[in-house]
Amino acid sequence: MSVWGELSLGIIAVATLATAVVQIGVLVAASRLARRVEGLIERLDHELRPLFTHLQAIGQDASKAASLATAQVERADRLFADLVQRIDEIIGTLQAVVTGPIREGSALMAAVRSMLSALRDARSGRRTRPSADDEDALFI
Repeated sequence: MSVWGELSLGIIAVATLATAVVQIGVLVAASRLARRVEGLIERLDHELRPLFTHLQAIGQDASKAASLATAQVERADRLFADLVQRIDEIIGTLQAVVTGPIREGSALMAAVRSMLSALRDARSGRRTRPSADDEDALFI
């Protein structure tokens, strides 16, 4: 072999050795970086776990509050529906109580008027046949 061949083989050997050393250095650095990232993830997990627990508790409390609010709104709706129904019943009862005697009183007044009219006619000596309006007023 010639000097140039040996020199080339030496350069190739040194370059291969340098590449191997660099690759070992990259592997060591990658290993250290992986450990640091793992430690960072563990620290984040340790610090964020209580936050997520609190957020979950807040979500559950909000869900309970929403369901309670829904129940209260439904109760209020039923209360107002019952109130409206009872007011309608009271108004119907009052209307029946008030209008019944008014009708009876108006029929009684019509009867009294027709009797007074008949008495007047009898005094004056006129005999007339009762009109259809007078008969309608006497009908109860």
